Amino acid sequence: MTENRKPIQSYRDLEVYQPAYAAAMDIFRATKRLPVEERFSLSDQIRRSSRSVCANISEGWAQRRYENKFKNRLNDAEGSASETQTWLNFGKDCGYFSADFHQTQAANYDRIAAMLFRLAENWTTFAPAKSVVRPPSSVLVPQR
Repeated sequence: MTENRKPIQSYRDLEVYQPAYAAAMDIFRATKRLPVEERFSLSDQIRRSSRSVCANISEGWAQRRYENKFKNRLNDAEGSASETQTWLNFGKDCGYFSADFHQTQAANYDRIAAMLFRLAENWTTFAPAKSVVRPPSSVLVPQR
């Protein structure tokens, strides 16, 4: 069975962006119920890390013609997904998030991290025709 997929024209069309955005919004809604003393710690940190996943995906998409930049942003997004899981653990263990919410979101971020890894491995699928692999800086010679 073949799927009819529309062409990817923006980061919003990437399969990984959509669940990352939805998960970040779920976390935002859940953190609105946290006590005020958590406003600048758990609430702020988990919101930032979950949103960072989406932000790094979109920034990487904009830099996709450069292999290293694209992969670095996807790696940063994967790191933010892991950070979000850590904050989810704190939220559950402090009694702020239900076991069901924690389990659902942890599974979401496991899937998101796996999707990011696969996207980085298959980056040429999404790279423009004139993509650049930048040589190491040791190869670059300054002009005088």
